[in-house]
Amino acid sequence: MLVSEILAIKGKVLFTIAPNKALSEAVAIMTEQDVGSLVVFDKGRMAGLLTFREVLLGTQKAGAAWQDLPVADAMLTTPVVAAPNMEMDELRRQMVEHHQRYLPVMDDSVLLGVVSFHDVAKAVLEEQSFENRMLKNYIRNWPAEEDQA
Repeated sequence: MLVSEILAIKGKVLFTIAPNKALSEAVAIMTEQDVGSLVVFDKGRMAGLLTFREVLLGTQKAGAAWQDLPVADAMLTTPVVAAPNMEMDELRRQMVEHHQRYLPVMDDSVLLGVVSFHDVAKAVLEEQSFENRMLKNYIRNWPAEEDQA
């Protein structure tokens, strides 16, 4: 399965924030939209990625003033990215190797979406369920053997 197929299953809804916004605004968006990441856009281009991990690190770094910390000071500036034609096994390897649960999907300089570890797990489950149904259907419709005399 390709990353583009995972995006097709997930949908291409994308939540973004500007780097000069406060971390408290990012937390409000992430909570309201029930998402674990926001793509940080600056002047029409991806400038970074903010995930709940960076929010926690930023909160620890800023202490009591965490709410006013700019997103730019907390975000990943160079996240690992996936290509739409990347195989799912390679995607999982990248996520595990780089300890990054969210990967932006880029087609050259165009952001297509963000794939999460949850999206990958859901795609694997759907793929296995489909294969399971197909195998069961095949077994149920197994051709009867003719009697040999």
